[in-house]
Amino acid sequence: ILGDGRIILILDTNALVRSGAPIVEIKDKAPARADERPLVLVVDDSITVRRVTERILQRNGMRVATAKDGLDAISVMQEQKPDVILLDVEMPVKDGIQTLKELRKSPRYGDIPVIMVTSRTGAKHRKMAAEAGCNGYMGKPFNFPLLVQDINKLTGRQLSVT
Repeated sequence: ILGDGRIILILDTNALVRSGAPIVEIKDKAPARADERPLVLVVDDSITVRRVTERILQRNGMRVATAKDGLDAISVMQEQKPDVILLDVEMPVKDGIQTLKELRKSPRYGDIPVIMVTSRTGAKHRKMAAEAGCNGYMGKPFNFPLLVQDINKLTGRQLSVT
């Protein structure tokens, strides 16, 4: 006990060693296994489309991130780089074609496969998307088995539809 009334602990390490007390070894925690499932970024201004797509993709063994427009998508990709992007063509703030053109110019994101998913299935929009550099094009409402097949092709995975 110190003069001011505080209590101080005095530890005699030599006495502990002589007593044969077991030594506790602190080990680093084993590194967590990285999640090997493909990450799909779903970019659509419709919250319903985002949620339904997210649930179906998760049920089929994929991790999913979502964004409400192209600007939000760029922000989400700062945190984690997706394996494939499902990108709507028509969105407010930054549409899918603008976003895709920006991605293709980026050294970090230029190689990410992009599947355009849109209600615009005409030749004009398909051509614009192809010129911007998309890897696939699918009309809404989309066929999920076909979507998973396209994701498998673009990511080299073999996921099945349940």
